[in-house]
Amino acid sequence: MPQTAAALAEHSTVADGGPPGSEFAPLLRTVKGRGLLKRRRGWYAREICVNALALAGAVTGIVLTGGSWAVLLLAPVLAVLSARTAFIGHDAGHSQITDDKAVSRLIGLAHGNLLLGMSYSWWNHKHNRHHANPNHIDKDPDVAADVLVFTSGQAKGRAGFRRWLTRNQAWLFFPLTLLEGVALKVHGFRDLRRQPPAERAVEALLLAAHVVAYATLLLTSMSPGKALAFAAVHQALFGLHLGLSFAPNHKGMEMPDPDGERWGHLRRQVLTSRNVRGGALTDWFLGGLNYQIEHHLFPSMPRPHLRLVQPLVRAHCGELGIPYAETGLVDSYRQALRHMHEVGEPLRVE
Repeated sequence: MPQTAAALAEHSTVADGGPPGSEFAPLLRTVKGRGLLKRRRGWYAREICVNALALAGAVTGIVLTGGSWAVLLLAPVLAVLSARTAFIGHDAGHSQITDDKAVSRLIGLAHGNLLLGMSYSWWNHKHNRHHANPNHIDKDPDVAADVLVFTSGQAKGRAGFRRWLTRNQAWLFFPLTLLEGVALKVHGFRDLRRQPPAERAVEALLLAAHVVAYATLLLTSMSPGKALAFAAVHQALFGLHLGLSFAPNHKGMEMPDPDGERWGHLRRQVLTSRNVRGGALTDWFLGGLNYQIEHHLFPSMPRPHLRLVQPLVRAHCGELGIPYAETGLVDSYRQALRHMHEVGEPLRVE
């Protein structure tokens, strides 16, 4: 079983935050002293229960209205609830809900594999590497050249259809996120080959159970045509919601030089991350990921504490002269898309 992202962060804390001269150590001591790393089991219990009841209500609505095209109005509702479910699975993977690894895995499997058809093991394996080295071109899988590219060096090697994608990736980014919900499921099934036999059996069983249950719900509640339309709208909007949540976090931020000076934990996480300003609605819609800097510094910190620790982190960065990136939601998308547009610029002028 791969390490959780929280475990990796704790290792980073020991390595980078432990020495007396570390930039991160004073902040870590203050945060621990204020109890901000303590779990909020009651808060998460309410979140999980409310989300489960809302999902049950949506399923009931689908069953009751499946004979009418009005059922499509529930597809956006289910997409939002699916994103809420993904956020809970994400927090479980970081051990934010509980420090009991078995319980965290159980919550992650239930919310990822069973409810969403997304592999919890695959997500953790990939997300661990991202948190350990965000925006590092050689180590962070989230900036590896694939459908999108993130550096001019990656863009130079593109050919054919992928070259066209790179030239236009800023314009295509949000349309492409409509496919993200399905892509995450496909990645999970492909990852089964990597997993140890015992883990693979559990993951595969739950992924298959999701597919069967989802297809059964739609095909027994509505005609095949309505079922196909419902699934298309649901999965597309689910992918878009995730894309809206993840897009502002790191795109257009510093990318460490693989051959340059190695940054400590504080700079490695702060310089590569961007926060999004907003109130309770922003916190809810983005699942707390709008506090990306704080989340990366303290991956196991419960979601409701991220807002509380933000002033401490901002002040500490100010004292050290470390840039602290924070902007509005719309501007965060503008900055991310501008970076992607600039990366594709050389291919547009050739």
